[in-house]
Amino acid sequence: MRQEARKTRRKEIQQAALALLVQHGYAATTMASVAKAAGASLETLYKWYGDKPGLFRAMVQANIEELRDKLAMSAAKFREPLAAVQEFGPQLIAVLTSEEVVALNRAAAADPSGDLGRIIAEAGRGSVAPQLTNLFAQAIEGEDPAQVTEVYLGLLLGDLQIRRVIGRMPPPDAVEARQRADRALEMLRRLFPVYPSKLPT
Repeated sequence: MRQEARKTRRKEIQQAALALLVQHGYAATTMASVAKAAGASLETLYKWYGDKPGLFRAMVQANIEELRDKLAMSAAKFREPLAAVQEFGPQLIAVLTSEEVVALNRAAAADPSGDLGRIIAEAGRGSVAPQLTNLFAQAIEGEDPAQVTEVYLGLLLGDLQIRRVIGRMPPPDAVEARQRADRALEMLRRLFPVYPSKLPT
């Protein structure tokens, strides 16, 4: 199978798995039920993913890879590191409040075994934080860039993910995400000294 066709097929399988996850929960979603829903062979699923945790780990990692790629593109596009952060902020909000990520988090919260929660935590550990930390290291003067990253993510996301998971809000639209991202970066600049030459123009 060609790489592009395989990528498309993997996406179809993972979408089928997500639909079953939403409907039945993690414990009741089996590799056999995913194979049937996706019109794929069980052999293919085990060959590509190894087991059920491997399948859901791949789903989480797909979102992380998307974010890493977006941030890398922003970093390459702008000379000023904070300009890259400014562009990336709304994209991060969009992915982390998307229906797919919310569905995974809801299922993890409802999974009594805790397995899905562990998969999300393990796959998400580090995610884009090291890339952000590298950008802040270039822009913020005399501060621990890892701490700056933690503060920025807190300002950017707040309780958005929790409110989405418990159904208290719809996903923010592009305008809301942009306003929130701009506000988070402005507050960060008030908290930490920025090298004058590194301010976004």
